[in-house]
Amino acid sequence: NHDERGIIWPDSLAPFAVVICPIGYDRSDTVKKQADALHEQLKALGLDVLLDDRGERPGAMFADWELIGVPHRVVISDRGLKEGKVEYQGRRDAAATAVPVAEVADFVKARCVA
Repeated sequence: NHDERGIIWPDSLAPFAVVICPIGYDRSDTVKKQADALHEQLKALGLDVLLDDRGERPGAMFADWELIGVPHRVVISDRGLKEGKVEYQGRRDAAATAVPVAEVADFVKARCVA
C-alpha cells in the first residue's frame, strides 16, 4: 500500500477520506467560497474531509497529501471554476478527472468506501 510518492491508505484506515486543495485560497474569494462550501457539503454527507488552507504552491500541497496517503483529493482553482469544473484524483489514479462543480460532492461520496 505505497508507491514512490508515499503511503496509500485504504479508505477505512486513512486519517481523512478527502482533502480539498484550493489553489489560491488566500488570494481568490471565488476559490475560497467554493472550497468552504464543498467542505461543508462533504461533511454533511458524513465524510472525513480536510481543507488545506495553507496557501502552499500546488506541487508542495499535492506532494504533502500524497505522502500522507489521503485516498481522495479535490483541487479547486480559478481556472477550473471558470469552466465550471474541479479536479478529482484518487490516490491510486494516474490522472485527475474533471468534474462539474454541481456534481462533485456526490461524485466524491460515490468513490469513498464506507
